[in-house]
Amino acid sequence: MDATFTTPRRPVEVTALFPRLAPLARPAIRLHPRPGSPSAHDSSVGGPLLWPADEPWPYCHEPHDQASRLYEAYEVHVDPDFEWIPGPNPMLPVAQLYVRDIPLLRPRGQADLLQVLWCPFEHEPDLKPPTALFWRSSAAVTDVLAAPPGPFAVEYEEYVPRPCVLAPEQITEYPNPMELSGELREQLQDWSRWQAAGSGVDGSYAPYPESYYGSHLSLAPGWKVGGWAPWGLTDPVPRFCPACDAGMVPLLTVCSGEWDGGTRNWIPYEDQAVARLGGDIESNPPGVQVSKGDHLQLYVCPESPEHPHTSLIQ
Repeated sequence: MDATFTTPRRPVEVTALFPRLAPLARPAIRLHPRPGSPSAHDSSVGGPLLWPADEPWPYCHEPHDQASRLYEAYEVHVDPDFEWIPGPNPMLPVAQLYVRDIPLLRPRGQADLLQVLWCPFEHEPDLKPPTALFWRSSAAVTDVLAAPPGPFAVEYEEYVPRPCVLAPEQITEYPNPMELSGELREQLQDWSRWQAAGSGVDGSYAPYPESYYGSHLSLAPGWKVGGWAPWGLTDPVPRFCPACDAGMVPLLTVCSGEWDGGTRNWIPYEDQAVARLGGDIESNPPGVQVSKGDHLQLYVCPESPEHPHTSLIQ
């Protein structure tokens, strides 16, 4: 994408008010997916993958025979001539990210491309779509798979991303208030501290200034790489690598919208006019809804990209 998107400067320099936040800063890259026609040689959400023609396509091997019953339960129209095919379900492209566009990705060796796929179906035990990650060297792919298989079962159409091109933008994030120390949270809750600093924070936040930090200063909404976890459905839970027990780090956040009523101050300058239209396409170009409107965050081991990844819904 030739367009650029710019997140407005944060209304408060939060580390000047709370210096103990400074060492907790983390880089994140907002992907800013927007409708387009990406090719296999582009970074994208929901676009075609640079997939080797001689490499098997990934399938989900969980049971899908209950898919037709779920369609009926949720009153989703199914063509009467459609034939349900039991067995493994071909996975769908979710995101393709080239390191040239997302330098925050740091694969080892010659890899310069990350591909993320999922099964468009919420499986037990966590009722979330199973995901698969593939790191590869784009230069090694000389014969691209022209017609990858499509899924036999789709539980919700919101698990089929609309093709989007990306306009990556690097920002800085700080932890969700729930991940901060008790002492730092007490400082954030001290309205007099905000006033004394002359920060000009809206007085309506006086009863709960920590909420101002949470919605305006810590985590950006939308699809992104890196950054911090968007806790809220649960308390923070440390993530450890199942192979080596190292602390895992956020890789990719798949979001159910680029902004909502509580995060409109994060809307890029270039989107503010269209955001006033208030439509779903404007605020959620890929059309993805994770677990009825949450986030799916993928975690990886910092010691080795070959170790299994994990995922979390928040």
